[in-house]
Amino acid sequence: MKIAVVTGASSGIGEATARHLAREGYKVFCAARRAERIKALAEEIGGVAVPCDITDPADVARLAEAVGGNVDVLVNNAGGAFGLEPVIEADLEAWDRMYQVNVIGTARVTQALFPALRSARGIIVFVTSTAADAGYEGGGGYTGAKAAQRSMVESMRLELFDTDVRITEICPGMVATDEFSLVRFGGDQQRAEAVYDGVPNPLTADDIAETITFMATRAPHVNLDRITIRPRAQAAQHKVHRG
Repeated sequence: MKIAVVTGASSGIGEATARHLAREGYKVFCAARRAERIKALAEEIGGVAVPCDITDPADVARLAEAVGGNVDVLVNNAGGAFGLEPVIEADLEAWDRMYQVNVIGTARVTQALFPALRSARGIIVFVTSTAADAGYEGGGGYTGAKAAQRSMVESMRLELFDTDVRITEICPGMVATDEFSLVRFGGDQQRAEAVYDGVPNPLTADDIAETITFMATRAPHVNLDRITIRPRAQAAQHKVHRG
């Protein structure tokens, strides 16, 4: 049986991706901080729950030990945005947290699981964001973290060109999930909902999961370097149709 690891699997894109990969026959290791949520998910899909905070080296080491010597797919999905203030007003502790989760934590998981990925001739799917494309008002910390994550992807693809490990990136635009904007605005439901006000049919977690699964299941000689995926209403990061 093929093995997949999905970080940030307790909700949103990660949870949906775990389900999609399980339907494709993968044994999915569901990694996230919220143990009860991933335990329920793992029981539902026949996977394995591994409580893991990717900013904690000991947790990541336990994840690598639990997974074992072969990993066919690693979905680096864990991340997050915190705050939407101008740079001169930004909470730099929130910036540090974004960098630790989106960049350092992702690198830590990738390093820990790379021997198993190389053994299986596996694929790594990095879930970045269209936020990596350019800055926007209030997004200095998040766009910086996602741009750094993209730089990691691009560097790894060059560094590992002579191995059998594929390095891929999916860049979602506006995805309406239960928690992303709510977390960004510190639980302010009204501000979170306003992000999608009037936007007809923003993307769903399942839309992203379906694309990730497509990327991960291509033939070993096929590398989908980067896929940008947006709702039809979002023509660009700064141009969104609202009804």
